[in-house]
Amino acid sequence: SSTKSLTGHALGAAGVNEAIYSILMMQHNFIAASANIDNLDAGAEGLPIVRALETDLPLKTVLSNSFGFGGTNACLVFQRYQA
Repeated sequence: SSTKSLTGHALGAAGVNEAIYSILMMQHNFIAASANIDNLDAGAEGLPIVRALETDLPLKTVLSNSFGFGGTNACLVFQRYQA
């Protein structure tokens, strides 16, 4: 799923926004839809593109990718704490 389509580009804060959204989705067991996908390219058919809100998902691990201008990139993996 892509949250940038819902919020726009926050420049320097884009990475932290994506991390927060990822943690919230894991905490509340949902995946937000990627907005504004009206016509899917034929080459993308069959790919796991989230086009509608998905709920009641037992998310245990999420991956947050942030790719910035000029090669400033970060990938974070968050996982539920198992007591």
